Amino acid sequence: MRHESRRMKRMARSHRRKKTSGMNLTSLMDVFTILVFFLLTNTSSNEALEPPKVITLPDSVVETKPRETVTLMVTDEEILVESNSVIATEEVINSEETVIEAIKQAMIAELNKALLVAQVGDEEAAGDEAVKQRPPEVNILADRTIPFSLLKKVMSSCTEAGYTKVSLAVIQKASQG
Repeated sequence: MRHESRRMKRMARSHRRKKTSGMNLTSLMDVFTILVFFLLTNTSSNEALEPPKVITLPDSVVETKPRETVTLMVTDEEILVESNSVIATEEVINSEETVIEAIKQAMIAELNKALLVAQVGDEEAAGDEAVKQRPPEVNILADRTIPFSLLKKVMSSCTEAGYTKVSLAVIQKASQG
């Protein structure tokens, strides 16, 4: 039989009680999860339109950023609505009409698609009233070499289709002043 001193027993008991506890990672993981979701949702929305390589946009000192709208692109070869070819550019240039029916019909189809999405959104949630009241908008991306007579026909076709707000996309440059 071995007898331990009181001091040794006390030290052994104290040593058993002082086990180091591990770090609690649950709350740290929660914070990182929230941070990841925040970054994913906020970085996916682009504020600036990326023009395709075939188009060189004109420069401007405009301050407002474009909103997400229907995009109409005018290239040397064709006119595209939301990346879908609508009509050849040469046809529009040679046309005597101020309103091009093919562009008008494509824009009406996009407007109907947007209204359908808004109705589905209304059924699922109450939605933002300011967004619902916003007039239909179109953003036109055209090369700086496109003649204004062509742009005028495109813009007339858009307004005939019901788009009350027509914007021309430009490359923002530093303002002089």
